[in-house]
Amino acid sequence: MSTKDSADGWKAVFKAYDVRGVVPEEWDEDLAHRIGNAFVSVTGSPALVVGWDMRPSSPGLAAAFADGAAVAGADVTMLGLVSTDELYFASGRLDRAGAMFTASHNPAQYNGIKMCRSGARPIGADTGLLAIRDAVAAGETRTAETKGAIDERDVLVDYAEHLRTLAPVGGRPLTVVVDAGNGMAGLTAPAVLDPLHERLRMIPLYFELDGTFPHHEANPIDPANLRDLQAAVVSEQADLGLAFDGDADRCFVVDERGEAVSPSTLTALIAARTLAREPGATIIHNLITSRAVPEMVRELGGTAVRTRVGHSFIKATMADTDAAFGGEHSGHYYFRDFWRADSGMLAALHALAAVAETTRPPSALFADYERYAVSGEINSTVTEVRAVLARVEAAYADRDDVEIDHLDGLTVEHPSWSFNLRPSNTEPLLRLNAEGRDTDTMTAVRDEVLDLVRSPE
Repeated sequence: MSTKDSADGWKAVFKAYDVRGVVPEEWDEDLAHRIGNAFVSVTGSPALVVGWDMRPSSPGLAAAFADGAAVAGADVTMLGLVSTDELYFASGRLDRAGAMFTASHNPAQYNGIKMCRSGARPIGADTGLLAIRDAVAAGETRTAETKGAIDERDVLVDYAEHLRTLAPVGGRPLTVVVDAGNGMAGLTAPAVLDPLHERLRMIPLYFELDGTFPHHEANPIDPANLRDLQAAVVSEQADLGLAFDGDADRCFVVDERGEAVSPSTLTALIAARTLAREPGATIIHNLITSRAVPEMVRELGGTAVRTRVGHSFIKATMADTDAAFGGEHSGHYYFRDFWRADSGMLAALHALAAVAETTRPPSALFADYERYAVSGEINSTVTEVRAVLARVEAAYADRDDVEIDHLDGLTVEHPSWSFNLRPSNTEPLLRLNAEGRDTDTMTAVRDEVLDLVRSPE
């Protein structure tokens, strides 16, 4: 019996923010059909948009989901091959619920569904996803008197035009290398950037849509997957390099030296641009983002609001505070003018616009937004998560000038350094992010925490 044939097995594909698992071992088109039907039953959505990425299993899963939704009475517009932020655009522009079939940066054998209500409002564990799971588990199929209609629509041109209005790129001519990783940026990057050809020369890497990822994984948070981009930026003497994950909702930047730019740095840069346009605006940052971000936001007259890691928390806080922009250290960037949804391509346009507006080298521009040495995220496998967190907290609780909080895992702050240690939502891991006023300080804190985490006692 396969995993998907047992209730406990298929339920495991319902994660904190989406559906995700190996196809067909953990879920398949039959389950996708039932999820589509349950989606309409739970949300009451009369119409929805459905899109998919370049993975071989995506079209079949999307078609099955759409039919299940239509059986429940909803009208379905099939968008075809899209990036996740293009799906959010369609949900916002057409005011329809949405379902995007993608496993983002995961290997080829995985697939998943990112779902939203109309206006790109997120659906997560606390906002309907578990209710959809439970409706599937109940085994009941909702059958409307009239089956919903299924049609097709291409929104790529409208999406690209909308993004360019939100972050116009002017200034000096630029050369940019774009690594799509055989993911959906291979479709969206030309649509967005080619019309800028008079001032932007784009050099493509791995634009062929191929869900088997023949060149490298479409996961640019892993430094190994940036090497081809870094080499190309240097050899082409480009101004900038852009890397996207599989569904192109995350963006990572490489400067003219071939050096990776921290997502916290890009968050601070976009925050500054936002505050220049909207003085006093609220900016959201998650708690593993460098503290340079809130420091700069406050210095520029804005309001910095910290939130937990995860898009549902960012989007909910943005709605509560009417924040103009939000950034996560994982490479997700959220924009109020984009229905509070995340868009890697819009973040890329902001980076290009900022570089084009100055004659300084990009590395010098980005250095303006960097104040601390950072460790990057370091994972440790642990069996007793709570016990390890308690041991680490006890080691720092009585130190001078230390503040501790538990917004998301354990955060310890000192005037010269800080770290966050938080459990994974899906694996027996603790994730460490540390930073310090200089590299030596950061390294000392990082190594001390890792020794505590990985100690056998």
